[in-house]
Amino acid sequence: MRVENVILVDSQDNPLGIHEKFDTHVKGLLHRAFSVFIFNKKGEMLLQQRALGKYHSGGLWTNACCSHPAPGELTEKAALRRLSEELGFQVPVEKVFDFVYKAELGNGLIEHEFDHVFVGEFEGEVNFNTEEVLNYCYAEVSEIRISLQQKPQQFTAWFHLAFPAIEKWWAEHYQIKMAG
Repeated sequence: MRVENVILVDSQDNPLGIHEKFDTHVKGLLHRAFSVFIFNKKGEMLLQQRALGKYHSGGLWTNACCSHPAPGELTEKAALRRLSEELGFQVPVEKVFDFVYKAELGNGLIEHEFDHVFVGEFEGEVNFNTEEVLNYCYAEVSEIRISLQQKPQQFTAWFHLAFPAIEKWWAEHYQIKMAG
């Protein structure tokens, strides 16, 4: 496994330094991250099932992509980079909110992130990287809400936490879009 560093931050996202990614997750240190949510023109959300070989949350369903900016990398640029690396496309993204969370992932790992949430719209072919993604689908937001309630163990910890806020954003955004 290659060594990757993440940006340690305080609760206001002020950088505190860098630290090795895996050790950061063992110690549960607060670090900068991002999550990207992609919708199609019908308002359906793109979900990815994480590859089984991922060091945590393998096989679980989640948003289009998520990761950490590298030291010195702008968070939005990192989001675009990971979209391309994981799903094989890039689209403009817009930051819609951020939140801090802490969740135990199993295997002695703790996710403690200041998560910047971006959204974008995509119509086209998804050419996913099989080292990162096992599968993908588009689903209606209402179907996702029901699945989260009925089968919570099939989704990542951060997706459970981000979904209510992204659902609220989606309802406001797509009501305006469909009315216009």
